[in-house]
Amino acid sequence: MELLTSLEQLQAFNQQRSPQQTVGFVPTMGYLHAGHLSLVKAANQQCDLTLVSIFVNPSQFGPNEDLSAYPRDLDRDLAMLAEYKVDYVFFPDVQMMYPPGYKTWITVQELTDTFCGASRPGHFTGVATVVLKLVNLVRPHLMFMGEKDYQQIVILETMLRDLNLPARIVRCPIVREPDGLAMSSRNAYLSETERSQALCLYNALSLARMLYTAGERNITILKAQMTALIEQSGGKPDYIAFVDKDTLEEVESPADNTRILLAVHIGRTRLIDNASICDNYR
Repeated sequence: MELLTSLEQLQAFNQQRSPQQTVGFVPTMGYLHAGHLSLVKAANQQCDLTLVSIFVNPSQFGPNEDLSAYPRDLDRDLAMLAEYKVDYVFFPDVQMMYPPGYKTWITVQELTDTFCGASRPGHFTGVATVVLKLVNLVRPHLMFMGEKDYQQIVILETMLRDLNLPARIVRCPIVREPDGLAMSSRNAYLSETERSQALCLYNALSLARMLYTAGERNITILKAQMTALIEQSGGKPDYIAFVDKDTLEEVESPADNTRILLAVHIGRTRLIDNASICDNYR
């Protein structure tokens, strides 16, 4: 496993790689967990070379968000990756990605205005910009991303398609703790009590799926039941949305292809999760 920390090293990687080798790319912000490692496993299985990036992207954090507190531990991350078939780790610094005088930003219209985009203005502009830069630098064939950030995946798929970029996103399932909590680097912020409260996200999704299976189609009732469960558990809902799984447009009545998205504040930590409303759709 080789650590790349400069553009020159990354350019050398691109010059040395064989045109016949497929490159799998796993973009991360570090502080890795089993969810990230599942993406690495998928890249190993489907590609000849695997490259993981570690970069805490400042442009996707708002002024009152947790950039300075975001967990970082490069030695820990590298030790975890060493257990897998990772060929390269790209670890750029902020000045490399955003040099002085930087002025270029990528905006995917409409899809970024709702849900996490409404709650975190500018967030998806930062995400789209850094991912485009990384794709241009790494030039992967496949990019492996988890479905926990479902809105993000749809936005990035749209960006790659609209800009005629050859890289394709491989969606990978959400990895959960045994009790259902979706794995996230931000789980490290939770106290023991908050960790227990955070189960309300998964429990609310499970409740909505159960009600749908039992025949409930009234979204107002579904949202009310989910909200009550979350608030009784000590959480504060940011949003709950029932959307078309492809377009992210909110639906008037759920169907088998509906995706449920939600964000919840647990203490000072904001967590997201999602699920298909029906087992027939992932």
